[in-house]
Amino acid sequence: MNAKLDSAVTTRPVTRATFDEVLVPTYAPAAMVPVRAAGLDLWDQAGKHYLDFTAGIAVTSLGHAHPLLVDALTRQINTLWHLGNGYTNEPVLRLATALTEATFADRAFFCNSGAEANEAALKLARKYAHTKFGPHKSRIISCLSSFHGRTLFTVSVGGQPKYTEGFEPLPQEINHIPYNDIDAAIAAITDDVAAVIVEPIQGEGGVIPGRADYLQALRKRCDETGALLVFDEVQSGVGRSGTLYAYMQLGVTPDILTTAKALGNGYPIGAMLTTDAIAAHFGVGSHGTTYGGNPLAATVALSVIETINTPAFLERVKQATSRLMGHLGKLGDDYPQLFGKVRGMGLLIGLPVAAAFKGRAKDFTKAAEGLGLMLLIAGPDVIRLAPALIVTDAQLDEADRIMRAAAEQVIAADHAAAAAPAVA
Repeated sequence: MNAKLDSAVTTRPVTRATFDEVLVPTYAPAAMVPVRAAGLDLWDQAGKHYLDFTAGIAVTSLGHAHPLLVDALTRQINTLWHLGNGYTNEPVLRLATALTEATFADRAFFCNSGAEANEAALKLARKYAHTKFGPHKSRIISCLSSFHGRTLFTVSVGGQPKYTEGFEPLPQEINHIPYNDIDAAIAAITDDVAAVIVEPIQGEGGVIPGRADYLQALRKRCDETGALLVFDEVQSGVGRSGTLYAYMQLGVTPDILTTAKALGNGYPIGAMLTTDAIAAHFGVGSHGTTYGGNPLAATVALSVIETINTPAFLERVKQATSRLMGHLGKLGDDYPQLFGKVRGMGLLIGLPVAAAFKGRAKDFTKAAEGLGLMLLIAGPDVIRLAPALIVTDAQLDEADRIMRAAAEQVIAADHAAAAAPAVA
């Protein structure tokens, strides 16, 4: 038997320090280690309780361990786990039918993540342009501060140089323009552009909603030049915006839409949705994935869609959004030295820090975590809130209470630091 293995490996104690010993250091996780969760309630190794307003970065939109999803997954686990892509399966056919019936799309391609969905979308867009117009039509337009994934292609398309440094040479024929700038978009989208990819609300870039007139201008310009318009709804999709997908409230229909995160509520799945005419340019063997459309993932995702895509559920998302935005607006009014003006769409919300705290959004999220509230950041200057869509009024009010206590703590610490005598 391998000396590095023993029968107790599954029960061996592990801590946050274990991360630094055995995992590639691509993340810097919090000191606490979550071990159990239900809904928006979460407990760490020490038994401390937290209110989770991260949803795993807008993933667990139905909360942790939702009973309907547990039941659906358990039934499928006892039925069929996996097939090679020489076969299909009932769950993925049902999921594809549900998504095409609920959206503009005629066809779906399934994969395992948002990055893979965007990779598929961009490959399809180039294939479409190459076949229909010729190889000269290959350029891809994206926005500065955007985020579309971590593959070499998608991280190059994303407009954040910090994620591409050291990975050069990068894929070519990719250009970035300012978000919400119509004039820049019109100038950049010329006849050699194959695709324009945009987030209806920029998540990692600071939780910045796209203006309807801007997104409509992109649609018009793409129509004029023959470019395909790709909406990256990996973070904004599956009910988070208050509609099943954000495009539904913006007066714009994309040619291709990508979705992931909340689609599986934590079970890895992504999808690319498009029309018959565009999908036809992906023939047999032109793209693929081993696990995409896995029966387990498809079963969970179908249960998610059926639960969220109802008028009553989406109306409740809008009600919760109104209450949370109200709380955060008042928080900003009461602590103007710490916070700027709240912004967002649906339950994807950004609260910028004030100029005096520029670069220190994490100071606030750490204070909140210490008080039992899990929050995100969106860059160094923005606190991001993405609670599960099932959040209750009582949980919204409790988050407000904790955020106020955290604000007092951060301001007090800042004052104490400023008053401390300088070290010689």
